[in-house]
Amino acid sequence: MLDTLKSAMINSVVNTIFPPRCLACSESTDAPHGLCPDCWKDTHFISGDTCCKCGVPLVGEAGEDDTCETCQRHPPAWNRGAAALLYNGAGRRMVLALKHGDRLDTVRPLARWMALAGDGVIERSYMIAPVPLHWRRLLKRRYNQSAELARTLSRISGKEARTQLLMRKRFTTPQEKMDRTARAENQSGAFAVNPKELERLQGKAVLIVDDVLTSGSTLSGCAETLLAAGAAEVNVLVLCRVAFDPSINI
Repeated sequence: MLDTLKSAMINSVVNTIFPPRCLACSESTDAPHGLCPDCWKDTHFISGDTCCKCGVPLVGEAGEDDTCETCQRHPPAWNRGAAALLYNGAGRRMVLALKHGDRLDTVRPLARWMALAGDGVIERSYMIAPVPLHWRRLLKRRYNQSAELARTLSRISGKEARTQLLMRKRFTTPQEKMDRTARAENQSGAFAVNPKELERLQGKAVLIVDDVLTSGSTLSGCAETLLAAGAAEVNVLVLCRVAFDPSINI
């Protein structure tokens, strides 16, 4: 009882000195790890029937094995996938804040949303691994946001996190303005399995974690690398899924 009161008092003092901030903006919130009313209305959670490969919402009735038109035309290298949010509005702001704004305080609540959206792909996977950053980008950014999400998902799910499973062999250019073909070429041969992890990988199902899925070229590059090295299955879980945008030809 005394420990509970002490913890509540400490939290009250901390929240007074450092008021909780919205996960998507700088506005104050009533409780930690929440969204302000405006950002809540601007957050688009993925629900209902979704593509079993990329997690994008499907129109009309769909089964658990149905895929979207994009995944039918351009089958990804992984087995199954899920996403928590659409990459627009507050979802986009949260990704950018985590990736470029040092908002590591958002990792835990964002990972919880991912866990809820991806319970199926988490359950069928043995280990969790993030999409790796090249050392030059890691040095500049100081942390890998996908690794932070993977570690937290590991704690939530109890699945083993292997943050060094994949390595990025070469530096790749940012892909924001690239079409599907250019993205695939940019990621070709960019990944390798860490030799120290090769034995552990054999015959295992791996869940790859990333912040955003756009064309799927990065995640397919990771999946192809893992499958070629002996993984039995590769699934993906992302925080945000980009919906169809003609400019990126997904």
